[in-house]
Amino acid sequence: MDKYEIQYRPNYDPAAIQYMRDELTVVGFTELSTLEEVDQTLLQHPEETVLLVVNSVCGCAAGSARPGVALALQHKEIPDQLVTVFAGMDKKAVEYVRQRFLSSYVPSSPCFVLFRNGKIEFIMERKDLVNRSPEEISEILIRVFDEKCQRPGPSISPEKYAQLENVVICSSHLPKYQGN
Repeated sequence: MDKYEIQYRPNYDPAAIQYMRDELTVVGFTELSTLEEVDQTLLQHPEETVLLVVNSVCGCAAGSARPGVALALQHKEIPDQLVTVFAGMDKKAVEYVRQRFLSSYVPSSPCFVLFRNGKIEFIMERKDLVNRSPEEISEILIRVFDEKCQRPGPSISPEKYAQLENVVICSSHLPKYQGN
């Protein structure tokens, strides 16, 4: 096995964290897993706003970040594109985002970044998320959406949003990746 494959293998069993991915994809996020997808999304449509969520298994992601962004996306104005990379899982894509677009910031997950033309318009790092409720996170994001976004929301119907379930679990209880 190539030494780089070992370095980039996921931290957790992919099946065990799938619901964490689903919490974002069900509200309209697209997962980015390659460097090409990252570049195409963040640089290809210069006039569009792109909300990138660096997803995570940590408690603040489960307890506040994912529910907070899902609630914010029920607003009347939202970003043009919604994308996500998963820290500890999509390692190449996350590392690339951090080196290419977030190099002046300390690596942070979870993290919300609003881009336009590959440039950061707004960032909400883990330190800004910790000890905030989903409603507080949503209020902050809504203010940013009102100022910088024009796409009509919500990202999913209120009926579908009402059916969402957020699962909170400590990452220490997740099975580690056992594959090769």
